Amino acid sequence: MPFLRLAYASEATFEHNPVEKGIEPHVARILMTSRQNNAKRQLVGGLYYGDNRFFQYLEGEEADVQELYRRIQKDDRHRNIVTLIEEPLEASTFSSWSMKYVPLSRDVRRFLENHGLTRFDPAKFTSEQCEEMIDLIRNSSADQKLVNHDEASSSRQPDHPQVFSTGLRTGLIMAALGLFGALLYAGSML
Repeated sequence: MPFLRLAYASEATFEHNPVEKGIEPHVARILMTSRQNNAKRQLVGGLYYGDNRFFQYLEGEEADVQELYRRIQKDDRHRNIVTLIEEPLEASTFSSWSMKYVPLSRDVRRFLENHGLTRFDPAKFTSEQCEEMIDLIRNSSADQKLVNHDEASSSRQPDHPQVFSTGLRTGLIMAALGLFGALLYAGSML
């Protein structure tokens, strides 16, 4: 069966919310659904969201890619959808990512600066810029700081993520104090 690669740009229709855990909440829901559905169809690719715009790249069997793209075009979370690349592909180039998300502002900012762009607007990318963006997504590593492009200038992710919630931390402190008190009481009994 023939393979197809497809890249598109769109604008988000939802109101941008503050980033939670490095990902805008609407985008997180899109990613979760995409990863489940794409894995079933052996579709691979990547997504970038910034400045309320999406850049998505897909690879897979032609019929599956086209079916997914038709669903995206009907999805009310997208508007002004522009097909950037749609062409046959010999074999997958994206390893096993069902939908890789790249919230790495450092790489994308460098990309924008290199091209003299002031904002992320993939609908206006040249074919060379599209290929460069695909490579950026493909080659990004998960060990870099997870930061949404829109939030990079206004917030920083902590260097050490909070391991315990506030409630759990309070409970652990209370349990430790109770244990300490019990040990003091038991020690006074001896």
